[in-house]
Amino acid sequence: MKNSFSLGLLQVQPEVTTLQNPGCYWVTCARQQDARTFIRQVISHQQSVTLISAGQSPRELLTPDPAGGPDHIPLFSLPENKKSLLQLERDFSRTLGSKNGLVIFNSSGAQWDKLNEAELSSWIKRMRRLLHKRKMTLLIVTSGITQFNQNNNLQRYFRQMDGLAYLTFQQDSWQYQISWWYAGERLIADRTLRLGCEDEQLFALKETQEPLSLNDEQHYLAEKSVLEGAPPLSRQWQLFDDNQQVWLRAQQANAATVIFSLTHSEQISELANMVHSLRRARGNGLKIVVREMGVSLRYSDERLLQACGVNTIVPTTAPMSRFLTMLEGIQGQRFSRRVPASLDALIASLQPLHEKGYLRLDAFCQSVGQLISNTLLPENDKGLLVALRPVPQLSPHQVLTLCKPRRFGDLVTVLEDRVILFLSSCRYNDLDKALKFIFSLPHDELFSNRIIWFEDNQILAEISNIKKMTPMALQELTPVSASLRDATSKPIDAPERAAPQPISLLPEKESR
Repeated sequence: MKNSFSLGLLQVQPEVTTLQNPGCYWVTCARQQDARTFIRQVISHQQSVTLISAGQSPRELLTPDPAGGPDHIPLFSLPENKKSLLQLERDFSRTLGSKNGLVIFNSSGAQWDKLNEAELSSWIKRMRRLLHKRKMTLLIVTSGITQFNQNNNLQRYFRQMDGLAYLTFQQDSWQYQISWWYAGERLIADRTLRLGCEDEQLFALKETQEPLSLNDEQHYLAEKSVLEGAPPLSRQWQLFDDNQQVWLRAQQANAATVIFSLTHSEQISELANMVHSLRRARGNGLKIVVREMGVSLRYSDERLLQACGVNTIVPTTAPMSRFLTMLEGIQGQRFSRRVPASLDALIASLQPLHEKGYLRLDAFCQSVGQLISNTLLPENDKGLLVALRPVPQLSPHQVLTLCKPRRFGDLVTVLEDRVILFLSSCRYNDLDKALKFIFSLPHDELFSNRIIWFEDNQILAEISNIKKMTPMALQELTPVSASLRDATSKPIDAPERAAPQPISLLPEKESR
């Protein structure tokens, strides 16, 4: 196809990496380092390209030099604000032309949060008209998890943009999700690719092949206690004395139903290891079930087992009839989620906060922002941010003495007249129960009102607001010694104090 460019992704079909000219494409990356790698790879596969960067020097993106690409690259920088975005079309028409060919615009997703829906719609339409007039191709690359890309604001611009894709890190690989991609006469939509990265080059990974045989699809391999003392239900059922024997037998299974029992919480780590190794070794055809036997899993433990490859978890409250119905419901299913290769990295990513209790405002914002930006955790289900206003008789610092978070990931700080809590992996309907365990007195008697944020974009927006207030709030919260306070409050034109001089104390003469 004439007048086209390439993203340069290796081992990927040309129809999803081609950029037509003229055209407007948008790729959002969850992490800034992924956006940098992506941009450098695109540049290394061009004969000519122009780079524009907002909030970051374009020279930093090209240091060290990419593996390939043109010898001379025009570089432009913009302030990271709303005004620079609104004026970008005018700057394009004044500075750039058809000789620039492909133009890459790098910015943070937070910068686009500053445009409302009408401004964004007008910007895209005006830019599209200019690109077609000047015969240019624009590739916009944004980074960061923000309210802008979480609300999928770009999905509505199918007719104005030629391509939209998302690049997210999945612990041991990258997911490249294409909403739509138009090149020439071909339109690709709703396509997902698994990418690896080596030497700053993203390439497609081969997916796990289907098992050669599915002749064990009707077989059940189970720990014997899950049937509550009943004998095998048919010839297809095999019972074993413990989970270890179930796991060993499942090493030869392809599509059987494998059922583990969970009798106490100390088994979770071992069980996660078994499930993870089975799912990685035997593929997605295997149906893995965990039945609780007298123990109730915490939400974070359920999420860990599911991320390791469990199809379903049968709660301890489910009777035998319900258990068998759930087994019937998963027959014919294939496990569709991605399971990273490293179990340790998976556990670390699902339990990223190793802190609990009181943190200063700046550390609090950093920790919460890190957790909300974790792409492996479920969207809009990472935890609750709660602002609590104490009753008039109590100050926030007095309330802190009654606050004792016990779980890792439960954080607390103080902002002005409020106590701010972040409860990791806490659901909205469990908030009252959590507050009951955290505060040593009834929380209804400690606080006059509360505000709750539970969606990712809401929490990120509120954390951003807190960050703006952090410097002033830290001055109020951080203890300052009296000598330092006196020194900082001394007028600039005050005369210098005389330096002390050492003297000797001689003993007095004894009186006679």
